[in-house]
Amino acid sequence: MSKRLYYRSPSVVITDELFVRRGMPLTSYAVRDLHNVGVVRAGSAPGSPTTVLAVAAGTVAAVGAGWTLLEPPTAYGIGLLAVTVPLACTIPSMVRRGNRAWELRAIYRGSDVTLFSSFDEREFNQVKRALRRAIEQAPPPRKGLDLAAA
Repeated sequence: MSKRLYYRSPSVVITDELFVRRGMPLTSYAVRDLHNVGVVRAGSAPGSPTTVLAVAAGTVAAVGAGWTLLEPPTAYGIGLLAVTVPLACTIPSMVRRGNRAWELRAIYRGSDVTLFSSFDEREFNQVKRALRRAIEQAPPPRKGLDLAAA
């Protein structure tokens, strides 16, 4: 059983033996088996200019075709769509671009894993410091030499 608790929150628990990420699914890692722990700034996925251009061109084509066939209130509504649809496609990608997540990554038993990810820099730094302390205090990993020969 772990003796020392370094950090506890609704999303993460760090003890002297385990790093536990709460959530679905619950994931735990032995602190002594974590190697090459590092920080990565996760990139946000940019909006696709091709998609925005295709949506804008389709909307403009619909407005152009319907402008002469429709009554003025309907044509104005479609014209409004011609402006708002391309904006609705581009604004979310512009807003998320500046807000990127921080990720704590490591090699765990030969596999690359993401231990923790957060948009909140303060929470991320608390988890990072707690894990650093847990790793510094962890005993070295066993080399399999504890078996006795007869």
